[in-house]
Amino acid sequence: MDSPQTTRVPKVFLVRTEIDLLLADLTEGDPVPSERDLATRFGVARETVRQALRELLVEGRIRRQGRGTVISRPKLTQPLSLRSYTEGAISLGRTPGRILVAWEDVAADAATATDLEVELGTPVMHLERVLLADGERVGLESTYLPLRRFAALRGSYDPTTSLYAAIRAAGVELAGARERIETVLAAPREAGLLECTTALPMLLLHRRSVDADGAPIERVRSLYRGDRIAFEARLSPEPA
Repeated sequence: MDSPQTTRVPKVFLVRTEIDLLLADLTEGDPVPSERDLATRFGVARETVRQALRELLVEGRIRRQGRGTVISRPKLTQPLSLRSYTEGAISLGRTPGRILVAWEDVAADAATATDLEVELGTPVMHLERVLLADGERVGLESTYLPLRRFAALRGSYDPTTSLYAAIRAAGVELAGARERIETVLAAPREAGLLECTTALPMLLLHRRSVDADGAPIERVRSLYRGDRIAFEARLSPEPA
């Protein structure tokens, strides 16, 4: 086995480092040199360059445009908070939007019934929407609401706007939430709705929100493109 001093650095890592230096001098929308040009510049096979560019695509540093590749806009960094997606995007200077996929009443499965504190099979409101940032598809949100509590939304709510704003307008304040984040790959249907491949890493968020009395408001499953979205949280010391 090679010692740490003699282990060879993979060629793709060296090429990736060189491309990183090259991209540092470019700005959003600038074209990235072609695979052929980069392979010639660095004296490597095109497959090596292709692998390095694939990593940059997954990270969101570059994106496809027509037949070429250009520098991407920085990822939309969303705070982990009780703010809505709309509020978070606007605060970062991005234009949020939503495309309605489904709005229906469904029978609560075991997980939904537990989170919403209803009987198994009880009708609940299901809202599925594609999330947009500056017109680009960045996420897929599936929300379940207690029908007995939010049935009035059917006649008043525009599903292309903020659901949290509508909930507050109905006199319900979100007081807390439990959220879990994990990495997954999108199913074919999800990848189609997000206009990406099933090989692209995704960030999956599960959230259960409650009001000041601890009564459940929503159960949410949000799937975000890993090349377009990042999350951050502000932390503070726990009391001793």
